Amino acid sequence: MKQLLATLICLSALSISLEAQVLHTDSIPLHTIILPEGYKIEIYASGLANAREMDFGDDGTLFVGSMNAGKVYAITKDRRIITIDEGLEMPAGVEFYNGDLYVAEISRIIKYEKILEHLESNPEPTVINGNFPKEPWQGWKFIRMGPDKKLYITVGSTCNACLPDSLWHARILRMTRDGNMLEIFANGVRNSLGMDWDPVMGTLWFTDQGRDDLGDDLPEDELNKAMVDSQHFGFPFVAGTKPDPEFWPQKPKSILFTSPSKELPAHAGSQGMRFYNGKMFDKKYQGGIFIAEHGYCGRTLKAGYRISFVTVKEGRATEYAVFCQGWLQGDNPWGSPADVQPGPDGALYVSDDMAGCVYRIFK
Repeated sequence: MKQLLATLICLSALSISLEAQVLHTDSIPLHTIILPEGYKIEIYASGLANAREMDFGDDGTLFVGSMNAGKVYAITKDRRIITIDEGLEMPAGVEFYNGDLYVAEISRIIKYEKILEHLESNPEPTVINGNFPKEPWQGWKFIRMGPDKKLYITVGSTCNACLPDSLWHARILRMTRDGNMLEIFANGVRNSLGMDWDPVMGTLWFTDQGRDDLGDDLPEDELNKAMVDSQHFGFPFVAGTKPDPEFWPQKPKSILFTSPSKELPAHAGSQGMRFYNGKMFDKKYQGGIFIAEHGYCGRTLKAGYRISFVTVKEGRATEYAVFCQGWLQGDNPWGSPADVQPGPDGALYVSDDMAGCVYRIFK
């Protein structure tokens, strides 16, 4: 498996054109980014400390969450940056729906009503649910509105590898928009920071980061698919596709595990993911999944710091390939992709919480 995974990565990298057209800036070394031939990258907005999850409003405004900066940003179509709120508790997750902006902090979900009418008026949020756990370790959240018009919220494990509590951690939760009903949707999810629904099949897909301390190449990050609710995706009893040496002996006999739809490179920090349904990119990318590999500094040789792509055919993940890279130079990263978001124009927008900006990749 190690040799196969390494070969796939090497072949993917070789298939990327070294002659990609890149737009340069003085402050951020975009000239190091390698893209497929015919594709370009530009800085869409900069000065966004800890830029994380993104979502577009109806008018093309791009909303961006953050981490320690504690800010929620809006980028207007003319690329003005507005700080909607600040002093928040790692408001990494943002979701625009029906005119309102939902934001996921560590311990609460808040909502800014009719946000497009109040971008510059210091809007006061409504607390939808303030009962989420307060642990900061992997406590930052990704949030999306599902096809059932309910909020899906990731809650990571409080540790590298341990038995989770019976309610909150290592799960994806589902909540009504008023916050009154909260239920477990998926179990055994160590730390998911990206999810999206297949536009054809309607099923939920999500990334999940593997645990540490099992070596450089184990366990793999995961791309998972939830066909129904209440599935268990293995953590902590399974590490990637293999029994966890510490927790497998404690596995309850009654639990059945769902295997990953696609194994991703180990310790790449697979985070934000979206299906691409735009028309700008080549046909081979339409209907597939772009993934932001945030990177990981605890590996002997760093991995990730790039955008990858997984081909999806008839509801099945088939091929993994590197789409663009160059944020990692040698063993020194200058940027760290956190989320990807196809835009209304068909371009791919990428947030970078290390360089503090949002990129636009286009043809």
